[in-house]
Amino acid sequence: MKNSIKLITAILLCELTGIVGALFTTSNIPTWYAALNKPPFSPPNWIFGTVWTSLYLLMGISLYLIWIKGLKKKGVRIALQFFAIQLLLNFLWSPLFFGAQSSLLGLINITALLVSIILTIKKFYPLSSTAAYLLVPYLLWVSFATILNLSILLLNS
Repeated sequence: MKNSIKLITAILLCELTGIVGALFTTSNIPTWYAALNKPPFSPPNWIFGTVWTSLYLLMGISLYLIWIKGLKKKGVRIALQFFAIQLLLNFLWSPLFFGAQSSLLGLINITALLVSIILTIKKFYPLSSTAAYLLVPYLLWVSFATILNLSILLLNS
């Protein structure tokens, strides 16, 4: 597969993860989410889509940079498995938090996601420091989102 197709595929995979997750989110924002008590540092709703679209782009480029190292290499296959796990956990947050309307399940998931992102960065770094660094904004945003999720849980318990 040509590298340009791999790049497009990697980016689309990540962006589609967000799009499918949004199916659980969008209908609950004006209803359930709007009724929740939120901390003063909670950003306006429009910020989330903008940030996530950018983060999925960076994740896709990061994925591509590892993928082109070659699937025959054991380290690459292991790194991609870690990436797949974090991407699955990323997707699951929306159905748990918004779909199930559970800030507790969301918090459990996002905590696992945070750990998974750290492990993915650690696996990516020896293969491509650029790929690892491209995941740092994602790590920072999910760290913030974890604090936000915890705050929502505490304010609404």
